[in-house]
Amino acid sequence: MDRDDESLPSPWHEGERAVQARAGSRERMEQVGRLAIRRFMPDQHRAFFAQLPFLLVGSVDGSGWPWASALFGWPGFARSPDPGRLDIAAWPVAGDPLRESLSLGAPLGLLGIELPTRRRNRMNGHVVALGERAFSVAVDQSFGNCPQYIQRRDYAGFDPEALAREPRVEPFAELDDRARSLITRADTMFVASASAADHPRERGVDVSHRGGRPGFLGFDPAGAILVPDFRGNRFFNTLGNLVVYPRAGLLFLDFERGDLLQLTGATEILWDGPELRSFRGAERLWRFSPSHGQWLLGALPLGFAFGDLSMQSLGTGTWAEAGAAQG
Repeated sequence: MDRDDESLPSPWHEGERAVQARAGSRERMEQVGRLAIRRFMPDQHRAFFAQLPFLLVGSVDGSGWPWASALFGWPGFARSPDPGRLDIAAWPVAGDPLRESLSLGAPLGLLGIELPTRRRNRMNGHVVALGERAFSVAVDQSFGNCPQYIQRRDYAGFDPEALAREPRVEPFAELDDRARSLITRADTMFVASASAADHPRERGVDVSHRGGRPGFLGFDPAGAILVPDFRGNRFFNTLGNLVVYPRAGLLFLDFERGDLLQLTGATEILWDGPELRSFRGAERLWRFSPSHGQWLLGALPLGFAFGDLSMQSLGTGTWAEAGAAQG
């Protein structure tokens, strides 16, 4: 069956189509989407996920709030037994909303991103199996992304004790000074969004990367986070979701201190206006008003460092040796 068969349903939902039409790329993206978005993972993607030490996961909690989470493990903790499935031998840390969202049939967005090479691939699907600290996801959509706006970082070693240790959870209702400082200097952010306005758990979830020079994000006078949208692949997965379901979850990695910052809140897209014009090069802007969030202190077991690509050690051997040693 040809993926560009016009008799097949569109790979885009109504929100994505609306943003593509607004950007003047609707017809072109219909053709691109039918070729680029698959209901299976090509072998290249299957091999890519299997070599990663962490994955980003998007989910929606029981109250309808999206969350972006990170799962860590020795390379090989994510394996694809066949093109339609990804098995993940990892479990969310205590306090991460993803832990409560994992149930049979639950929609998830998965992002595999390799910061040393700036490669990334996406897989959106639903949970088809749950095991002891492991789960499996069936493919609904699989597609690649370009390396734009990804800050390169080398892996600087795994801390096995941190991988096994539960982090300390500090929930909050308002951003504190440390959270604002991390957001202000961030060059990397991950965003989870959902594609259904009425029943987000019954439809698709997506998780995506956003990045730029340190300080690419801003704040408005009311304390909402301003997220610029620069020219990209025109898929508009995140913006399309925000059109039909204006909520999102944000995740920031504190690379220096090893902590994770999770936020969830309401969104508003700004198509024009003085706030947009203050972000040079941005084509659109969206405002994120935090509802609540939390710190996961000490939750980052993997070290990162600026520098040229190098296969750094995971404590004692190479990546391949460490992965093999862990089975």
